[in-house]
Amino acid sequence: MWLRWPTGPSAAPIVRVEPFSLPAVTATPEAPAPITPGSDCTVAFRAAYNNRYTWEPSFGGYRGRCIWEQPGPIGEPDRRVEGAFRVGADLKATVEGISDEEIHKAIASQLWEVAIHRVRRSFEQTHGANTFTAGDTDAVGTEVIVGGRNAGDRYRIKGDVVTMVHRHIHGTVVTIFTESTTDTGHGYLSHTYTSQYADPVSGTARGGLSRFSDTFVPLAGTGPWVLQRRLVETEAWGDQPAGRQLFRFEDLVPLPA
Repeated sequence: MWLRWPTGPSAAPIVRVEPFSLPAVTATPEAPAPITPGSDCTVAFRAAYNNRYTWEPSFGGYRGRCIWEQPGPIGEPDRRVEGAFRVGADLKATVEGISDEEIHKAIASQLWEVAIHRVRRSFEQTHGANTFTAGDTDAVGTEVIVGGRNAGDRYRIKGDVVTMVHRHIHGTVVTIFTESTTDTGHGYLSHTYTSQYADPVSGTARGGLSRFSDTFVPLAGTGPWVLQRRLVETEAWGDQPAGRQLFRFEDLVPLPA
């Protein structure tokens, strides 16, 4: 800045202010508020729910080859069965070329189970009649205690991932722990996880613990993401021996529009 007095008795001083720049200011993002036991954790649970990968409403279906493999008993050869499958836009799965009814049902069941979890439903559609209260936090995540229509159900969340599901379904309870996930860029898919069914009153197990390892790939290289491989290993329980089944889905192509 400089100041100069002009000539003449009544002249006012001329002041010139040099321009200057303010330093750039970046707002510091606020850290997420900690979830305390007993508090409403609907916002955090909704964020994890919405981060699950689901198919677009325009999903048109796909088809391919299906292969089922299982190690044979000691001294006997492994079992391998191959057929063809189709999952339609209506999410119904059909399997062809497999005469063994049990294996046919097992393959169709895996395809249906994956498809039904890819259906996109809003948080309000699924949980609009529920309330969500925070419980304790452990290595798995923060407990989400459900009230309202689905009272008795529980979840755990860590960040934007649902790491545990404990739900009452048709007179039994299923508890699922997610150990690792696949990031699709449009939400996550469970990669490795365990599943256990139990009596809803006594908590007694109904069957052995099952461990899953899922591999998903984007159909035609761009999506939607579909199941390519699922390994299911089940622990022995009662008279049931331990089991291992491998499901593979290959030559995957979208159905014509």
